[in-house]
Amino acid sequence: MSSPLTLGTAGHIDHGKTALIRALTGVDTDRLPEERARGISIELGYASLALPSGRRLSVVDVPGHERFVRTMVAGATGIDLFLMTIAADDGVMPQTREHAAVLEALRVRTGVVAVTKVDLADPEVAVIEASELFGGSEVVPVSARTGEGIDELRAALDRACAAVGSRGDGGPPTPAARLHIDRVFTIRGAGTVVTGTLWAGAIGRGDELEVLPRGRRVRVRGVQVHDQQVDRAPAGQRVAVNLTGLAVAEIDRGDVLVATDSGLRPTYRVDAQLEFGDADPEHGERVQIHHGTREAPARLAWLGGRFWQVRLEQPIVPAAGDRLVVRQIAPPDTLGGGVVLDPQPRRHGPGRDLLVRLERLARGEAPEPTERVTRSHPPTPAAPRTPSEARVGGSQIKLSSSALALEQRLRDAGVEPPLDSELDTGDLAALRDAGRAVRVTKNLHYQVDALAEIRARLVELAQRNGGVVTLAQLRDELATSRKFAQALLEHFDSEKVTIRRGDEHALRRRSG
Repeated sequence: MSSPLTLGTAGHIDHGKTALIRALTGVDTDRLPEERARGISIELGYASLALPSGRRLSVVDVPGHERFVRTMVAGATGIDLFLMTIAADDGVMPQTREHAAVLEALRVRTGVVAVTKVDLADPEVAVIEASELFGGSEVVPVSARTGEGIDELRAALDRACAAVGSRGDGGPPTPAARLHIDRVFTIRGAGTVVTGTLWAGAIGRGDELEVLPRGRRVRVRGVQVHDQQVDRAPAGQRVAVNLTGLAVAEIDRGDVLVATDSGLRPTYRVDAQLEFGDADPEHGERVQIHHGTREAPARLAWLGGRFWQVRLEQPIVPAAGDRLVVRQIAPPDTLGGGVVLDPQPRRHGPGRDLLVRLERLARGEAPEPTERVTRSHPPTPAAPRTPSEARVGGSQIKLSSSALALEQRLRDAGVEPPLDSELDTGDLAALRDAGRAVRVTKNLHYQVDALAEIRARLVELAQRNGGVVTLAQLRDELATSRKFAQALLEHFDSEKVTIRRGDEHALRRRSG
């Protein structure tokens, strides 16, 4: 029996993706009333496709509208090959190119291009454009309305499958189960059901799993593949998992279902090798990161060459080798993507030893055990204890769970915390009253331990530099932008750690 594979659609809005899947499978993947009323896909749709060889593909049908590219990325992250649609009467359009950029960022390079609506227009120009954009893929003219070319398209998909390895062919040792959740719902009498493309391992009835980043343990009540109950489902296909121990409200798209021994952990930072299109983003630029079915705002810290540290505002659950998609926040656009090299790095800036280490990881080699990331940046200490109460002036201040979560977010953000306008003002006030956060500027707070570490690095830098430090030197030391370095220097001046003398900030005697 052929190993499982997942096929994802792609293409501009109204180029016939959903109609084509219906012609191939008999399934209308537009299940929402709004989708049928408007005639466009809004959410991800799913079907099963039987090919002439007997192989059965899981199909993920994605929206084509520019407003739903983020949903498209969530559906594309688990696919093995693509079916790109280009309408004969339109040719290559803007979302054709952006979906192609997403596929390239995910390194999904095998697939078939269907030139659709050949009953409405001569496909010659669209076929030429498709061949230029997807040089290594077969191009098949089709009509979902008349059925022309549908059998040829099935055969072309069969040939493409032969060139793709399944995630289920990992070989020994068997990887731990990992499913990035893209849909959550409830079934009367069964309870919570989650669906997604199974990236690794296998899931079967009775398994104990963990939901990350929430850290909740669950048990598998049942597993289905294409609406059929199975004892155990291997990676590489769409899977529906019935869970016990968790309500629908306690889990969402973007969460990850993993084996309890997977070794995976949520993180707010990854070191990655990233590649971009026309222009690289700026150091410190805020972007949107897509990993699995989760998206999170992040800042990019340049480490040298093609290496970047991605500093996230919300946690992801990555493994080395996972693909990332990087999108511009405003106006929304796909900038590029890359591969996770270190899923659990400490916060650091550029350095010669670091580049050597990342080069080795990029080549698939283990880093030397004696390698150091950089001499001037000491290892990040363990996260501070976060008790639910803090003593201030002889009284106890109880901190809510959301305030504690915000403190951890500020602690993990380190040098570049989010602006106050992005945070809950009540939680900020509670942390400030408890002595757990410090207002550095009118709209910027730092977690107290993170600020203490920055102060120590400032003092050490100044001591190495004859007792003074400039804005540019602190910016480079912290591997941050001028905005954050200037805010920190002004704060330390006001706290009498330093005193400004022209372009330099000199250590006060008691700070040394």
